Amino acid sequence: MPIKIKDLVDEMQMQFDEYKMYLNKETCEIVTASTENLSIAEESEEADDFLQYPDWQREAIRDALDIILNWNKYVELPDKWEINEYSIMERFCSSIENDRISDALFTAIRGRGAFRRFKDTLYRYGIEQDWYSFYEKALKEIAIDWCQHNNIDYIK
Repeated sequence: MPIKIKDLVDEMQMQFDEYKMYLNKETCEIVTASTENLSIAEESEEADDFLQYPDWQREAIRDALDIILNWNKYVELPDKWEINEYSIMERFCSSIENDRISDALFTAIRGRGAFRRFKDTLYRYGIEQDWYSFYEKALKEIAIDWCQHNNIDYIK
């Protein structure tokens, strides 16, 4: 069963530090597991050990346990370090033909607060849609490479 690249891109845009996302290769379902629930599931290997947790968390822990016990049917999606949004921003800056705007963007991404300054500069020059298109295209390329690397059928 192929996965839609758009679905992968949507999930890749929703990255959080304390969560990992996995593709179930059998169902093409994307499962999100918190690092906390993965740790709880690793320490136990039986669903009965989760009774002390609230109902809403038990289901999430069971999902995490399934990932741990059936590792071969899951593939972790690219995380924010593999995506490297900063590198994508640099490539976008280089793609801008207007030297003044390109220089302003490169200046914006230097140092602390780079992401906020970058976004402010995009809005100042009215090129935020160009950025979002560029960014989405970059994520699609990452998703396709990831699918090919992991032998996952996909639909563009």
